Amino acid sequence: MAKALPRRNNVLKAIKESMDKLVGQQVMIRANRGRKKVLEVEGVLEQTYPKIFVVKLEEDHLAKRLSYTYTDILTKTVEVQVNGRPIGQQLKANA
Repeated sequence: MAKALPRRNNVLKAIKESMDKLVGQQVMIRANRGRKKVLEVEGVLEQTYPKIFVVKLEEDHLAKRLSYTYTDILTKTVEVQVNGRPIGQQLKANA
């Protein structure tokens, strides 16, 4: 069980590093909001932080910015796509 934690941390670090390279680019977010509710929006990856990333929305929504954790990508609660290419999928396969 102790070996799973370092591997998970390496995957999260790799996801963050791939997101760092995309700052300022257009992204498509598909987020599971629970009870069969799914939010699909386009925006710009505004900033990455050690535990979260922030997406600035371009559409007229109530919230102007959304933030998610890298764990959300790992657990597939949030899917991030750039030019139709999912972020984090190839990293999870190698874990």
